[in-house]
Amino acid sequence: MGSREMVKVPTPLKVVTIPLLLASLVGSLAIAQSPTYGVGRTPTAEELRQMDISIGPTGEELPPGSGTAIEGAQVYVQRACIGCHGAEGMGGLGGLAPALRSQRDADLPIWEKERILPLRSPHATTVWDYINRGMPLGLEGTLTPDEVYSLTAYLLFLNDLIPEDQVLDQESLPKVTMPIGDEYGKPHEFKLNSPRLEGYPY
Repeated sequence: MGSREMVKVPTPLKVVTIPLLLASLVGSLAIAQSPTYGVGRTPTAEELRQMDISIGPTGEELPPGSGTAIEGAQVYVQRACIGCHGAEGMGGLGGLAPALRSQRDADLPIWEKERILPLRSPHATTVWDYINRGMPLGLEGTLTPDEVYSLTAYLLFLNDLIPEDQVLDQESLPKVTMPIGDEYGKPHEFKLNSPRLEGYPY
C-alpha cells in the first residue's frame, strides 16, 4: 500500500479565531484613522507647563524665587489679603474668610486649635501650593513666585514656625518642620457607623 499524506482539517477554534484577529486589526486601524471632526487640538508644551502646577512634599516642582516674612507682610497688604483675612491673619469679613493665625494656647495639641492652614498642613510646600493656586480669591494664579514664597513665609512666621528673616526658596521651604508632624497621615481604625476622631470639630 502506498503512503498517503494526512490532510489537516482546521479545527473550529482556529476557524473562528483567525477572522476575529483580522477583524480586530482592521477595526483598530479604522479607529486610529477616524476623523477628528475638528474638535480640540493637541496642547502646546507651554500650555501643559501652565497646567502642571502641583507641588509635592519634596518641592522639586517649585519654581525659582524666594521671600521672607518681612516681605510677605508687605505683599499681604499690597495684594489686599488683609481685606479678607484681617490684620496679621486674625480673620476678617465677619468670619467668612478663615483666620491664618492661631489665637489659642501654643501648648494645645494641633487638633484642639483652629483649622489653620500652616498648622494642619503636613508639609510647608502644601501651604505654598495652596496660596499659588487658590489666592487671591477671584484673581487666582496672579501672584508671582516671589510673592508666594513671601506670603508662605509670613504665614509660617505668624504661627511661630520660622523666624521673621528666614529666606524661603526651592531648597529651604521643603525643609521646614510642620507642627502637625505624623499626626496628619495616621489612619484610624474604621468601622461602620463609628464616630469621628476625638476632638475633630468638622
